[in-house]
Formats: sequence, structure tokens, C-alpha cells
Amino acid sequence: MERNLYDADHELYRESVREFLDREVAPFADQWDDDKWIDRSVFARAAKTGLYALQIPEQYGGSGESDYRYRMVVCEEIARINALSFGLTLSLQDDLVLHYLLDLTNDSQKQRWLPGFAAGEIIGALAMTEPGAGSDLRGIRTSATRDGDHWILNGQKTFISSGIMADVLVVAARTDPVGGSRGFSLFVVERDTPGFERGRKLDKIGLPAQDTAELFFADARVPASNLLGEEGRGLGYLMSHLPRERLGLSAKAIATTRAIFDLTVDYCKDRPMFGQRLVDFQTTRFELAELETEIDVAEAYVDRSVLAYNAGTLTAVDAAKGKWYISELQKRVIDRCLQLHGGYGYMREYAVGKAYIDTRIQTIYGGTTEVMKEIIGREIAREK
Repeated sequence: MERNLYDADHELYRESVREFLDREVAPFADQWDDDKWIDRSVFARAAKTGLYALQIPEQYGGSGESDYRYRMVVCEEIARINALSFGLTLSLQDDLVLHYLLDLTNDSQKQRWLPGFAAGEIIGALAMTEPGAGSDLRGIRTSATRDGDHWILNGQKTFISSGIMADVLVVAARTDPVGGSRGFSLFVVERDTPGFERGRKLDKIGLPAQDTAELFFADARVPASNLLGEEGRGLGYLMSHLPRERLGLSAKAIATTRAIFDLTVDYCKDRPMFGQRLVDFQTTRFELAELETEIDVAEAYVDRSVLAYNAGTLTAVDAAKGKWYISELQKRVIDRCLQLHGGYGYMREYAVGKAYIDTRIQTIYGGTTEVMKEIIGREIAREK
């Protein structure tokens, strides 16, 4: 089935993205995984080339381009070279942090942070999750108390992607202990904030080059001018930005699923087995037929979601549907692709083996599959 998502401008952009990735990322991605750290200088070069932060207005160094199809192109090209740690870091910038800085900052804050972000000199992170509060944001215990021209933050965050590398962190904290859903606010915590410390870099089973950290706030003094948006509206801000985050997760998932499937088809065509190719066995062809059909159907949903996002009509429920279904599909397809590779699939030198581990988190972060189903189910229960 022909895919009609892109036009000529997107394909020209793809050429530029592919050239950059082949030169600046593909030769180093394995070493970054071994080092458990991405060379930070690559982000400045990526931003200069236009791989992310396109949506930043021109007066702050961006191009003011909001068409999400360009983001999809980047996801697909990163999946092609299987540089998933690098891809997640870009997604954190483009699909999470950037939109808090674009949507909630005042003019002074935009001047402070957006130019550095557009240049790839400022790396951001989003700090919501705590040891006792993951998908249930109302369980956040990190507190912020006003003290003159500062807010005093106390608490702990965990599983914070880019928590070690980040220069600015959007931190969710409780500002009114009896305020209910109106008791949370967002703050931008900068690298050298007194009382802010980074804990250990967490040892994950996948995405090794993408740093994930614990964060600690012990009477951390955050200037009042670093309050993001209005006091007491933090929970609403977090909820309103989830569709973009979950669209980003669906985009990465479908791109990686397609890339690994295509590699598996090539492998099955080349692999000799009992005097014929692996793809010549009917059971193999049936397996590939099922997988390709499912990928095609899921890809159509993502494409529709991208166009809905561009039109401003992508709902939280529709984004949740894509997030859970496509991440679960990814898990299942890559597992089957590894099986078709046999013993070679278990080797790190094969893309399918690395992807098998690196993508396992997809059904968990950004809201677990179970939470996504609960969001959808509640909407169904409300419908008349």
C-alpha cells in the first residue's frame, strides 16, 4: 500500500538527515553504547543541521516549522541506523522539554533558554517520576515552598532520562499540600542550582548510551523567575502535554518496528536453510505476511495521528491508543524477528538483538500499557 504522508520537501529533508546521521552518528553509536555516554558535541551539530528544535521561532534561532512530519522523518532515519539511544535523546528534546519551554515561558524566559536550546548547547530533561510516583502524578511528594524571591525545593526524582547531561530540568513539585489537583507547579531547575544534586547514573538493561539518573533536591534554591507558567497549574500542564509525548513514542516505535522488519526480510532472503532460502519456507512467509500486515495497519494509524496533531485535533485518548498498541506491537514484532534470525539474533552485532533490548522500555515509559488502557476505558465509560 502506497504511503502518502510525505511530500517533496520532506524527502529533501530526509536526504539531509540521512547524510548527517551516516556521517556523525552511525560510525559512533556502538562506541557510545559501550561508553554509556553520547558525545555531547553531536547535539550542537544535529541542531545546526536541523534534526531537532525546528519549531523554535526564528527570533530565537529556530525555523518556526511545526509540521510533525519532519519529526517523523528523523525517527525513521534514526531507526534505519539503529541508533536508538541517540534517537531517544532527540525525542526528549523535541517531544517533551521543548514544548514546555515554548508553551509556558514568558518573553524573558524564552530569551534565556530558547537560543541555547536551538543551538544544541542546552540539553533539557523532564523530571516527574519519583520512587513512589510514576504513572500516578498525584503521588508526587517533591515540595516547593516560597521564600521571598526563591522557591525552596525538597525531594527526589528517579528514572530521569538525560538527568546527568541536562542543563535545564522541568521539575514537577507540590506547592500546596492541601490543594489537590491544583497543588502542583512546574519549575525550571538549572544545572548549578544550590541544593540540587545528581545521583548515580542508573544501570539500565537497554539504551545504555542514553543517561538516566536519580535527582535530589535538598533546600534547593530556585529563583521565583524560574516558575514555569502559573502556580498551581502544573498537573494540568503535564496532562496537556502528554499527547505530544505519546505521539513521539508511537513515532519511534513504528519507525523502529518497520526498520527491524525490513532487515529481517533481507536476512530471510539471504539465509540458506536445508538447501533453500529461509524465506522459501511457507511458515516463514506466513510469519512475514502477518507481521507486515500488522505494521502497515499500525503505520496508517500513526500517519493519521500525525496529521491530527498538525491540525490541532489529536486527543489524549487517541494518543494513548497509539502509544499502547504500537509499543506492544513493536515488542511482539521484534521478538518474532529475533526468532527468525536464530542464534545470530542474540548477538549484539545484529540490529535485531540490540533493538530487542533497547525497545523493551517502550511499553513502560510515557505511561504503561495498563495506564493507557485505563485512560481509554474511562473515556468509553463516560460516553453516552
